[in-house]
Amino acid sequence: MAETIWFRDDSRPRKPRLSRERIVEGAVALLDAEGVAGFSMRALAARLGAGTMSLYEYVRSKEDVLDLALDEVIGEIAPEPAGSWRETLVRQLTQSRQVMRRHPWVPALTATRPLIGPNALARSRLVYTALADAGLSGPVLLAAVGALSSYVNGFVASENIWWAKVRTPAADAEIRERVVAHLGEHVSDLGRIAQVDNADFDGQFLLGLDLVLDGITHRLPPGSQGSRG
Repeated sequence: MAETIWFRDDSRPRKPRLSRERIVEGAVALLDAEGVAGFSMRALAARLGAGTMSLYEYVRSKEDVLDLALDEVIGEIAPEPAGSWRETLVRQLTQSRQVMRRHPWVPALTATRPLIGPNALARSRLVYTALADAGLSGPVLLAAVGALSSYVNGFVASENIWWAKVRTPAADAEIRERVVAHLGEHVSDLGRIAQVDNADFDGQFLLGLDLVLDGITHRLPPGSQGSRG
């Protein structure tokens, strides 16, 4: 794994024509348009109207830019608690999903690097503190964080792939209608319970998150703050 920018003191001299902030803004826009596979320092320089080598006056490598861009969009998630531990996690994870829907390249990067930029650390601290204040500790706390992260990342990854293929609600509805008809003809018992026509992604996300949080609540120590709230 390449050395991450967050382990270094890497302030570099700046010229008026470019800035690290402008480079990060351009990187986010390029990633939104082309994804990680289409990202390069040459393409970023072209978007900024600058020479490729001029970018290296502000950052050491492409990986530095990706680290900075990822932490920038993580900053779109509110860093404050929202009431109870459960309300805080619902808001954090709902906003995490929204960020990953706006920026579909985020899941690919979060799986390949430590999330230790200032924005990422603030949000991680909030999640860990919410679960610790609820009464979790040790391996159970770590497992709870992993379960929540896996649920959100998995849901959004599937959602992003689906919409990249289907693209419009009308196309989604047409596919669902055809699947419902197919199930009705071939496996009617499955058709009755599968609810394939349910296209409420928001509702399904929140319901699934509730199920995960219910499981976490079940593991809270009796008498803990979280088990009472």
